[in-house]
Amino acid sequence: MRFCSLYSGSSGNSIFIGNENNQIIIDAGMPGKKIDEALKKIGQNPKELKGIFITHEHSDHIKGAGIVSRKYDIPIYANDKTWEAMEKSLGKIKEHNIKIMDKRSTVTIGDLEVKSFNIPHDAIAPVGYTIKSGDKCASIATDFGTFTEEIKDNIKDSDIILLESNHDVNMLKFGPYPYNLKRRILSEIGHLSNEDCGEALVQLIKYGLGKEVFLGHLSGTNNHPDLAYQTVITTLQEQGIKLGEDVKLYMANRHEPSKLINL
Repeated sequence: MRFCSLYSGSSGNSIFIGNENNQIIIDAGMPGKKIDEALKKIGQNPKELKGIFITHEHSDHIKGAGIVSRKYDIPIYANDKTWEAMEKSLGKIKEHNIKIMDKRSTVTIGDLEVKSFNIPHDAIAPVGYTIKSGDKCASIATDFGTFTEEIKDNIKDSDIILLESNHDVNMLKFGPYPYNLKRRILSEIGHLSNEDCGEALVQLIKYGLGKEVFLGHLSGTNNHPDLAYQTVITTLQEQGIKLGEDVKLYMANRHEPSKLINL
């Protein structure tokens, strides 16, 4: 399995996952040209993509989906409520490329299994995804305000995880956002803070050591990569978890592909 966060942050998100036979992306929240560039930078031909899986309808997750689908004749997968919410924003999609999933379901793309699970976020029907290739497993869990049992149960056995570390609580509280937006982000259906991300990781590492974890979907206003990284590390070390042995921690870049992981 190959895994790469192409873009991750409040300005746009897209993740590449695949093997020798089948490749997909989770979300396409950057302009189509930028997604093309990122895929080619990691040695992946966009024409070979077998699907675009959408987590939810917010623009930083769907901005380029319609363009990429039309250009390369690639199916877009999403649940029915998400399709209804994002359809106008995508533009015209060929009928054979409209793939409607159940909110909790598994889709087989060749030798990849893509399973969706519910997440608590202020979108119409948001989901995360777990992808299996042989005995390897990767999970995408961002855009949620509470680390639920359902999320934990679906990602705990994954070898590699992209996990949200969206904001520093103090930066958000004393930052420039209006009160209503701050309240939304801090709510149970908002976004996960650096501290909560660290605590979630502590729970996950109990189910298996050696996980590779990317901290992603950082706010450009209310966070900083160094701050997110150090906050999570501190939380892990307080619980006796050894960085590099029990868990490998990376940052998902906002503007370019992150480290390409081969499992």
